[in-house]
Amino acid sequence: MSLPTTAECLTVLRDGRVVTVSATRRPRANRADVKCVVPGAPALGERMQEVVRLARLTEARFDSREQVVLGMDGVPDALDRNWELAAVLADRMVRGAWRPAALPVLAMGWSDAWQLGRVDGHSTVEDLPAQMPVAPLLLLGGDGASSSALPHLGTLTGHADAGAAVSTVRAWFPLHSGGIHDALAWVEVSVFPLDGDGADEEGTIAAPGVDAAVQSAVRQALAGARHYDGRGLGRWRTVVRFGEPRFTGDSYQLALVMADRLARGRDFVPRGRLIATGTSAAWHAGRVDPVAALDAKTALILAEAASGDRVLLPAAWQDELPAGFAAQLRERGASVACIGRIGLI
Repeated sequence: MSLPTTAECLTVLRDGRVVTVSATRRPRANRADVKCVVPGAPALGERMQEVVRLARLTEARFDSREQVVLGMDGVPDALDRNWELAAVLADRMVRGAWRPAALPVLAMGWSDAWQLGRVDGHSTVEDLPAQMPVAPLLLLGGDGASSSALPHLGTLTGHADAGAAVSTVRAWFPLHSGGIHDALAWVEVSVFPLDGDGADEEGTIAAPGVDAAVQSAVRQALAGARHYDGRGLGRWRTVVRFGEPRFTGDSYQLALVMADRLARGRDFVPRGRLIATGTSAAWHAGRVDPVAALDAKTALILAEAASGDRVLLPAAWQDELPAGFAAQLRERGASVACIGRIGLI
């Protein structure tokens, strides 16, 4: 059966307006996999792109060779999230990942964990608008006895909650800019097992919410580090999220790689947090290279470390650490290791 070129899904905003989320499919031609256009609301377009990319994680199969362009013919209020489920469904409809039993489809729902495929709920609208042309196929996010209830995306195809197969791990890294906002920031890696279709490794890794340069760096780092595993390639679909998406530099990469290894069961999970900083010019060889601002970052780690935390630093820092750094971490119940390669911890 041929795929549609366009698809539409209706939603009702909290103020009672009916808006249409439209999706168009076209050859990718080296463009972004998802593009979202909401005139006059660029932040909403970015959020829509993030929602759709996260929700794709638990699809049984995914083909990234085409681009999907999404749009909305109205602008919701800043706190209105009823449209999120409609965006996810329009994206699936245009790619043939879900074929509704009837049209039009009216969907209301939102989620704080789209990468798990779960639909948390929807904002209640007292009466469905009378201007509906025909009775729509109604889907409402959240649990409920109604046939319209959609607790998770697997329900669309009669499958179990795919979120149970998603492994998610966070690691922390020192985010240092020399200001009052210095802190330990987290990077989260969620992996979902692939069915072995031989997809390009970097094409299976999404990093919504960060700019194109960081997305590219994330994909290259994970693909390289998995190559070093020997059996890590071609087995996972991955979503990477950052607690603070606006940053510069690549000192987060060791934390990223370690979160990925923990999510895939390649390393032991520490009792507390895993805190790491480091980069590499050769992740495919498992090598860990040093980064700048040793003094500031170790001071930040020392100030934030807690009992059970495991700190990983580049081996090149071993002889340059501040006096007493390891001993002070031990006093806090944390531990530290300086490593030259991943997988040797």
